[in-house]
Amino acid sequence: MAKTPKSLLSIPALLLHVIGIPAFYLGFILIYESQWMARFLDGGNANDIFNVLILTCILIGVLCASRITMSSLRKHISLSWWQYVLWSLLEITVFSAFAALFMALSWGTYGYFPALGKCFVLSFTILCYPYTFFALLIAHIRPDEVEVSEENLVRFTDNTGRLKLVIAHDVILFVEAQENYISIHYMEGEKLKEYSLRQSMRGIEELMEKHGIIRCQRSYFVNPQHVKVLRRDKEGFIQAELDVAQSKSVPVSPKYYEQLSKLL
Repeated sequence: MAKTPKSLLSIPALLLHVIGIPAFYLGFILIYESQWMARFLDGGNANDIFNVLILTCILIGVLCASRITMSSLRKHISLSWWQYVLWSLLEITVFSAFAALFMALSWGTYGYFPALGKCFVLSFTILCYPYTFFALLIAHIRPDEVEVSEENLVRFTDNTGRLKLVIAHDVILFVEAQENYISIHYMEGEKLKEYSLRQSMRGIEELMEKHGIIRCQRSYFVNPQHVKVLRRDKEGFIQAELDVAQSKSVPVSPKYYEQLSKLL
């Protein structure tokens, strides 16, 4: 099954769930005035809002503990959608367990296990709406949140040693020499970008090798991750066709052909 976007485990998503879900829960109960819900929540006194507020606080506590744990693990785990749904059901179950305990100890109207069943049915009926809405909203607005570790960052400096550009190695398409400059071609989202830097090919050779971006011609480095196919043009020269439609092809000299082809 498809993985959830990393943004679903981010800090903004955590805050949205911790604030939004309890707010929906509280608002739903206060607005939707059914008799069975009123009797269930306040033990017969429909005008007593105290119990509703206690249950809302319990829900906030459960969500804080769960979502902080989920967010802290976001660099180490990648949840599939069924795992995320299971995690969410576990949150509702834990909340129901604490809510049932509160009811059983405070009112005495229900035993613990009858209260647990009622709490779970009521909680799932109400909370399935905000859970579904927030998950789909985050997945649509922020379909993927790319988190780049330090070792995956390429730090380009000019010939005086000043830092000029920092980007992830996997967004780099190729680097070409242009007299006393180099031109770095990379992706920024869906857009192809180009950055010119006063530097030599020899000056960045070690940096490129460190990040798996290899020389394919005297004036070019190419990222093998983005090479779709190697082909010969009409003149018989080898060209590396990249997986980005708007990018030009990169020339490959016979000297580097075998090394590059082994990486594809």
